[in-house]
Amino acid sequence: AYVAYLPLAHMLELSAEALLFCAGVRIGYSSPLTLTDNSTAVAKGCSGDLTLIKPTLVVCVPLIVDRIRKGVNEVAASKGPFFRALFDYAVQYKNFWLDLGFDTPLLNQLVFKHVRILLGNNVKVLACGSAPLSGHTRRFIKACLGCKVLEGYGLTETCGAATIMNAEDVSAERVGAPLPGCYIRLVDWSEGNYHTTDKPNPRGEIVVGGECISKGYFKNEELTRESYREEGGIRWFYTGDIGEMFPDGTLKIVDRKKDLVKLQYGEYISLGRVESVIKTCPLVDNVCAYGNSLHTYLVALVAPNLKQLQRVARELGRECAAATLKELCEDAEVAKAAEESIIAYARASELQKTEVPLKVKLCAEEWKPDTGLVTPTYKVRRKPLQSFYQRDIDALYGSGEENRLRQV
Repeated sequence: AYVAYLPLAHMLELSAEALLFCAGVRIGYSSPLTLTDNSTAVAKGCSGDLTLIKPTLVVCVPLIVDRIRKGVNEVAASKGPFFRALFDYAVQYKNFWLDLGFDTPLLNQLVFKHVRILLGNNVKVLACGSAPLSGHTRRFIKACLGCKVLEGYGLTETCGAATIMNAEDVSAERVGAPLPGCYIRLVDWSEGNYHTTDKPNPRGEIVVGGECISKGYFKNEELTRESYREEGGIRWFYTGDIGEMFPDGTLKIVDRKKDLVKLQYGEYISLGRVESVIKTCPLVDNVCAYGNSLHTYLVALVAPNLKQLQRVARELGRECAAATLKELCEDAEVAKAAEESIIAYARASELQKTEVPLKVKLCAEEWKPDTGLVTPTYKVRRKPLQSFYQRDIDALYGSGEENRLRQV
């Protein structure tokens, strides 16, 4: 069985369902808000769609994989500190043996069986695309679910996937080698200091070619001429993504040209990298980082997790059983405690000092595709978000505290 939750307007979902339909695979339709038992639209005591559909194949975007990881951690934490410590050790222990090519059948039965039940206890393959998946999240999911975790890379303009990992590949943060009929090459992007002569591996803008490349953008000749080119009898699409090519022919997504911003002191910051780390914070459902050359630090717009925000409120002695997301976000003490927790999480991660947002705005509005603030795969749309929250962004930068914050 296959669980489908992405809109059919998304090329990944359309191609996956077309293939599985021809193969006679059962398809169960779901929503990102009802996938797991801990999803926001699932009432307490009710089961999520994954538990009911029991899929063998799940195609995910990184945001959903991060939510699954958070749900697993919530269940582990709810069983007490001893079980949580045991669970964390079990994940590390299993990853150690997986790296050596071995499994841990005893741990699978004693510990990880309970995790597999959350996803229907039947998942054999979890495929992830649309955006880079955190290496920590990939290793965590692979250990807990005991299934193959495959990452791929592709775009609507390439009619779906252009690369896919080998099922036995244990490397993290790579998206595999080109699929048959696809060509991948890198071109220099000097502005971002990415060159095909970089050591130890060439880096540059990813260009995809082959028969899979679409004809262009509908009624947008200017953008079509900018992004598509015919070279050597092959049609090429300039993706705007930055990649690194390894000696074995596999590709790693390093950055995106539109995600790089320069701060006032000249540092280039990858907003996508910052967001991928902060998304793994339990308090965060989605995040949009922001910065520009007029300021010395980043700020972040955060769509908070309601259940985790209620937990913060309870720790402050608030009665929050019936509190709405808007009420919690507007509570100054709750918002301050949540902001401090998110910033502390970012500082404890692998982010550099300049990559940590120093101010956070909790957003009470739901970021759904129909609002125009996120894409159908829940990737942030920067310009609409910036326009919608421009007053809040100005307020985050308007305190006159930049020099003090820079030194924190």
